[in-house]
Amino acid sequence: MELIFGTTNKSKLRAMQMRLGKDASLGLEILGLGDIGAVDFAIPEIGASPLENARIKALAYFQALQRPVFSCDSGLFIDELEDSRQPGVNVRGIGDYMSDDDAIAYYSALAAEMGGKMTARYKNAVCLILANGEIYEYMGDDISGHRFYMVAKPHHIRNEGFPLDSISVEIASGKYYFDIDDYANKWNPDEIDDGFINFFRRVLGKF
Repeated sequence: MELIFGTTNKSKLRAMQMRLGKDASLGLEILGLGDIGAVDFAIPEIGASPLENARIKALAYFQALQRPVFSCDSGLFIDELEDSRQPGVNVRGIGDYMSDDDAIAYYSALAAEMGGKMTARYKNAVCLILANGEIYEYMGDDISGHRFYMVAKPHHIRNEGFPLDSISVEIASGKYYFDIDDYANKWNPDEIDDGFINFFRRVLGKF
Protein backbone atom coordinates (compact mmCIF):
# COMPACT_ATOMS: atom_id res chain seq x y z
CA MET A 1 0.00 0.00 0.00
CA GLU A 2 1.33 3.42 -0.96
CA LEU A 3 1.01 5.97 1.78
CA ILE A 4 1.94 9.63 1.43
CA PHE A 5 3.88 11.19 4.28
CA GLY A 6 2.92 14.86 4.22
CA THR A 7 6.37 16.41 4.42
CA THR A 8 8.97 18.00 2.15
CA ASN A 9 11.68 17.45 4.78
CA LYS A 10 13.94 14.75 3.33
CA SER A 11 15.45 13.88 6.71
CA LYS A 12 12.01 13.32 8.25
CA LEU A 13 10.95 11.24 5.24
CA ARG A 14 14.02 8.99 5.46
CA ALA A 15 13.56 8.56 9.19
CA MET A 16 9.91 7.51 8.78
CA GLN A 17 10.72 5.17 5.89
CA MET A 18 13.33 3.44 8.06
CA ARG A 19 11.00 3.38 11.06
CA LEU A 20 7.99 1.80 9.33
CA GLY A 21 10.23 -0.35 7.16
CA LYS A 22 11.20 -2.34 10.25
CA ASP A 23 7.89 -4.19 10.01
CA ALA A 24 7.49 -5.65 6.52
CA SER A 25 4.10 -7.09 7.50
CA LEU A 26 2.64 -3.58 7.33
CA GLY A 27 3.11 -3.70 3.57
CA LEU A 28 3.64 0.05 3.34
CA GLU A 29 5.55 2.08 0.79
CA ILE A 30 6.09 5.53 2.29
CA LEU A 31 6.34 8.34 -0.25
CA GLY A 32 7.08 11.99 0.36
CA LEU A 33 5.39 14.93 -1.33
CA GLY A 34 8.42 15.35 -3.56
CA ASP A 35 8.07 11.76 -4.80
CA ILE A 36 4.68 12.57 -6.33
CA GLY A 37 5.58 16.06 -7.55
CA ALA A 38 3.41 17.77 -4.95
CA VAL A 39 5.78 20.15 -3.18
CA ASP A 40 3.97 23.51 -3.49
CA PHE A 41 2.19 23.53 -0.14
CA ALA A 42 2.01 26.35 2.36
CA ILE A 43 -0.07 25.17 5.28
CA PRO A 44 -0.31 27.47 8.30
CA GLU A 45 0.46 25.41 11.39
CA ILE A 46 -1.77 27.30 13.80
CA GLY A 47 -2.61 24.46 16.19
CA ALA A 48 -1.95 24.78 19.89
CA SER A 49 -0.55 21.25 20.18
CA PRO A 50 1.38 18.75 18.05
CA LEU A 51 -1.82 16.76 17.51
CA GLU A 52 -3.75 19.79 16.24
CA ASN A 53 -0.98 20.64 13.79
CA ALA A 54 -0.70 17.05 12.56
CA ARG A 55 -4.47 17.08 11.91
CA ILE A 56 -4.39 20.45 10.13
CA LYS A 57 -1.64 19.27 7.78
CA ALA A 58 -3.15 15.85 7.09
CA LEU A 59 -6.55 17.35 6.26
CA ALA A 60 -4.99 19.89 3.88
CA TYR A 61 -2.87 17.28 2.11
CA PHE A 62 -5.76 14.85 1.79
CA GLN A 63 -8.06 17.51 0.39
CA ALA A 64 -5.47 18.40 -2.23
CA LEU A 65 -4.30 14.89 -3.11
CA GLN A 66 -7.34 12.69 -2.46
CA ARG A 67 -4.98 9.88 -1.52
CA PRO A 68 -4.20 8.20 1.81
CA VAL A 69 -1.87 10.52 3.67
CA PHE A 70 -0.50 11.06 7.13
CA SER A 71 1.27 13.92 8.83
CA CYS A 72 3.26 14.19 12.00
CA ASP A 73 4.11 17.07 14.23
CA SER A 74 6.15 17.51 17.36
CA GLY A 75 6.60 19.97 20.14
CA LEU A 76 9.65 20.75 22.22
CA PHE A 77 9.17 21.03 25.95
CA ILE A 78 11.91 22.18 28.35
CA ASP A 79 11.68 21.37 32.04
CA GLU A 80 13.39 24.54 33.23
CA LEU A 81 11.12 26.96 31.36
CA GLU A 82 7.83 28.37 32.56
CA ASP A 83 4.76 27.70 30.40
CA SER A 84 4.85 31.12 28.76
CA ARG A 85 8.34 30.45 27.34
CA GLN A 86 7.84 26.85 26.19
CA PRO A 87 8.66 26.38 22.49
CA GLY A 88 5.94 23.72 22.15
CA VAL A 89 4.89 23.50 18.52
CA ASN A 90 6.78 26.71 17.68
CA VAL A 91 10.23 25.13 17.77
CA ARG A 92 11.37 27.34 14.89
CA GLY A 93 9.70 30.44 16.33
CA ILE A 94 6.56 32.40 15.61
CA GLY A 95 6.43 34.62 12.54
CA ASP A 96 10.00 34.68 11.26
CA TYR A 97 10.92 31.03 10.67
CA MET A 98 14.35 30.23 12.11
CA SER A 99 16.91 28.63 9.82
CA ASP A 100 18.94 25.67 11.07
CA ASP A 101 21.76 28.00 12.12
CA ASP A 102 19.37 30.45 13.77
CA ALA A 103 17.73 27.64 15.74
CA ILE A 104 21.08 26.38 17.00
CA ALA A 105 22.07 29.90 18.03
CA TYR A 106 18.77 30.58 19.80
CA TYR A 107 18.59 27.36 21.82
CA SER A 108 22.28 27.29 22.70
CA ALA A 109 21.90 30.83 24.07
CA LEU A 110 18.86 29.70 26.05
CA ALA A 111 20.87 26.79 27.49
CA ALA A 112 23.61 29.24 28.45
CA GLU A 113 21.00 31.31 30.26
CA MET A 114 20.06 28.19 32.23
CA GLY A 115 23.64 27.59 33.35
CA GLY A 116 24.94 25.69 30.32
CA LYS A 117 22.30 23.01 29.86
CA MET A 118 18.60 22.34 30.17
CA THR A 119 16.45 19.22 30.12
CA ALA A 120 14.21 18.81 27.08
CA ARG A 121 11.82 16.35 25.48
CA TYR A 122 10.01 16.10 22.14
CA LYS A 123 6.37 15.06 22.20
CA ASN A 124 5.10 13.63 18.90
CA ALA A 125 1.71 13.23 17.25
CA VAL A 126 0.44 11.57 14.06
CA CYS A 127 -2.75 11.95 12.02
CA LEU A 128 -3.64 9.47 9.26
CA ILE A 129 -6.46 9.95 6.75
CA LEU A 130 -7.38 6.96 4.60
CA ALA A 131 -10.59 8.31 3.06
CA ASN A 132 -13.20 11.00 3.58
CA GLY A 133 -14.28 10.83 7.20
CA GLU A 134 -11.79 8.05 7.98
CA ILE A 135 -9.37 9.87 10.26
CA TYR A 136 -7.08 8.30 12.85
CA GLU A 137 -4.84 10.24 15.19
CA TYR A 138 -2.64 9.63 18.17
CA MET A 139 -0.34 11.40 20.61
CA GLY A 140 1.20 9.29 23.36
CA ASP A 141 4.34 8.63 25.36
CA ASP A 142 5.23 5.59 23.25
CA ILE A 143 5.79 7.74 20.15
CA SER A 144 7.46 10.59 22.03
CA GLY A 145 11.12 10.98 22.82
CA HIS A 146 12.98 10.52 26.06
CA ARG A 147 14.48 13.43 27.97
CA PHE A 148 17.88 14.76 26.96
CA TYR A 149 20.14 17.69 27.69
CA MET A 150 20.22 20.69 25.39
CA VAL A 151 23.57 22.43 25.87
CA ALA A 152 25.13 25.82 25.21
CA LYS A 153 28.10 24.62 23.15
CA PRO A 154 27.12 23.24 19.71
CA HIS A 155 28.78 20.18 18.21
CA HIS A 156 30.60 20.80 14.93
CA ILE A 157 28.45 18.23 13.07
CA ARG A 158 25.14 19.33 11.53
CA ASN A 159 22.09 17.24 10.58
CA GLU A 160 20.14 19.15 7.93
CA GLY A 161 16.51 19.52 8.93
CA PHE A 162 17.26 18.55 12.54
CA PRO A 163 19.42 21.46 13.75
CA LEU A 164 18.99 20.87 17.46
CA ASP A 165 20.75 17.51 17.18
CA SER A 166 23.93 19.62 17.30
CA ILE A 167 23.25 20.73 20.88
CA SER A 168 21.66 17.51 22.13
CA VAL A 169 23.42 15.39 24.75
CA GLU A 170 22.44 12.01 26.19
CA ILE A 171 21.75 12.34 29.91
CA ALA A 172 23.13 8.91 30.90
CA SER A 173 26.54 9.28 29.23
CA GLY A 174 26.91 13.05 29.07
CA LYS A 175 27.95 12.66 25.41
CA TYR A 176 26.66 14.46 22.35
CA TYR A 177 24.48 12.04 20.41
CA PHE A 178 26.79 12.55 17.44
CA ASP A 179 29.65 11.07 19.52
CA ILE A 180 27.80 7.88 20.42
CA ASP A 181 28.54 4.86 18.20
CA ASP A 182 24.91 3.80 17.86
CA TYR A 183 23.78 7.41 17.47
CA ALA A 184 20.71 6.66 15.34
CA ASN A 185 19.37 4.08 17.79
CA LYS A 186 20.11 6.20 20.85
CA TRP A 187 18.36 9.24 19.40
CA ASN A 188 15.49 7.20 17.93
CA PRO A 189 15.12 4.28 20.34
CA ASP A 190 13.28 1.14 19.29
CA GLU A 191 10.37 1.87 21.60
CA ILE A 192 9.50 5.02 19.61
CA ASP A 193 9.66 3.04 16.37
CA ASP A 194 7.47 0.39 17.97
CA GLY A 195 4.97 3.05 19.03
CA PHE A 196 4.55 4.32 15.47
CA ILE A 197 4.44 0.78 14.07
CA ASN A 198 1.76 -0.19 16.59
CA PHE A 199 -0.33 2.84 15.62
CA PHE A 200 -0.32 1.84 11.95
CA ARG A 201 -0.94 -1.80 12.87
CA ARG A 202 -4.03 -0.86 14.84
CA VAL A 203 -5.39 1.37 12.10
CA LEU A 204 -4.67 -1.04 9.26
CA GLY A 205 -5.85 -4.09 11.22
CA LYS A 206 -2.49 -5.88 11.01
CA PHE A 207 -2.30 -7.29 14.53
